[in-house]
Amino acid sequence: MFEDIERAIKLVESYVKKRVEEFRKLRDVGITHYDFRPFLDVDLEADVFSELCFCILTANSSASVGIRLQKEIGIEGFKSMSLEELTDVISRHGHRFARQRAERIVKARKVFEDVMELLRSARSGREIRELLSDACSKYKVEGFGLKEASHFLRNTGFDDVAIIDRHVLRYLKEKGLIPDQKTLTRRIYLIAEEKLQEVCSQLGLSQAELDLYIFYIKTKKVLK
Repeated sequence: MFEDIERAIKLVESYVKKRVEEFRKLRDVGITHYDFRPFLDVDLEADVFSELCFCILTANSSASVGIRLQKEIGIEGFKSMSLEELTDVISRHGHRFARQRAERIVKARKVFEDVMELLRSARSGREIRELLSDACSKYKVEGFGLKEASHFLRNTGFDDVAIIDRHVLRYLKEKGLIPDQKTLTRRIYLIAEEKLQEVCSQLGLSQAELDLYIFYIKTKKVLK
């Protein structure tokens, strides 16, 4: 049933393992170097805050747009650029929600120390995800739902959460693993995550690795 994933492993395993190592380095050291070639002609340095901002930017956009913005704005730019400067840069990359995303990045600066406190705790990725996405939590990051919080956690070295984006959702529906529903509710999200965990167990992969392989199957790219 998952011959496509097995083929993807043969083709891009080295790129997937390299990306996962880049995520782990970000968790362990606080900074990492990404090299997306040959899939995207971009390489960049990222710290944890710039990775959080990348996940804000990628929501309702694309990984490639988020990566190019992360490269241009840079580690220091995410911390220091004004709202107007951020809006201008994001707009130039054709992002549909430039002003809104700039506002969310500026607001994220205020809660980032709390976010780092969570990342340093002994909590699981799933526990942290609830706190980052819960509107009643002091750790809430504006713009983070289950998907965006999972994306951030995966990219900072947590491999027990799934990123149920449009590519993964389409894949699960095609495999008949979840019902074909138009709305991705919390219930469907968690069901999808459990189905992906079953696939992980069957193939000996982590959620982080499986997501990258499914993304490759759907886009022919290994990004993040």
